[in-house]
Amino acid sequence: MSHAICRHLRISGRVQGVGYRWSLCAEAERLGLSGWVRNRRDGSVEALLRGPIEAVDALTLWAQRGPSMARVDSVVSGEGNAAEIGAQSGFQQLSTR
Repeated sequence: MSHAICRHLRISGRVQGVGYRWSLCAEAERLGLSGWVRNRRDGSVEALLRGPIEAVDALTLWAQRGPSMARVDSVVSGEGNAAEIGAQSGFQQLSTR
């Protein structure tokens, strides 16, 4: 079993109103990750991912292109705080912040 990590992503570009959150959530669930995704008031999307390093890396790579209607300008990646996810399993969409 591979080492589990937690990663925070901030995605900028045309990423709201194009199914980005829904698509990221579906991809995260397919990869077996837990965490959340939400829109930010500044037009970006934010996500917190937890799971095996290979799956987190795969979703981070996916985030750089997103769904077909999106235009991703940048993905800023950093260490995430696993305490924000707690014992949650699965992936969910949160309200805009």
